[in-house]
Amino acid sequence: MTIGALNLYNYLVMELNGYEPSNPRPHLDAIFAALADPTRRAILARLAAGEASVAQLAEPFAMSQPAISKHLKVLERAGLISRGRDAQRRPRRLESKPLAEATGWLEGYRQLWEQSFHRLDAVLDNLKTQEQRQELRLRKSPESPQEKEKKHGIDE
Repeated sequence: MTIGALNLYNYLVMELNGYEPSNPRPHLDAIFAALADPTRRAILARLAAGEASVAQLAEPFAMSQPAISKHLKVLERAGLISRGRDAQRRPRRLESKPLAEATGWLEGYRQLWEQSFHRLDAVLDNLKTQEQRQELRLRKSPESPQEKEKKHGIDE
């Protein structure tokens, strides 16, 4: 694939994913930035089991509650979690819509790569078939090894 074709390919991918220069999906940037940290991913995994308070979320980590609160703020800004209200408690819960958005974005790329691999498989199968046919022709031909080498450029 040439650079021009690669740029066109990238443009098509961006268009496929709804990218517009005036709407570069800053929300998606916030989602992936939040998911880049292992502590935040662990918090999301914990919240997948159900709502939890800051103290409950901080238990498995060797860090202070204020440090956990900073991670929670990042997750809230990305829309990955929300804060509820239960008397004195403010439990956090997982929000599925941003994860679905990120998954949808990744799925578009997965499909493009899968299509590319299928095209590559077809090319390799075609080359293999051509090679097998050429070998069969060489076996059937009554030419001497020197004639074969001269005609087909084969080193023996």
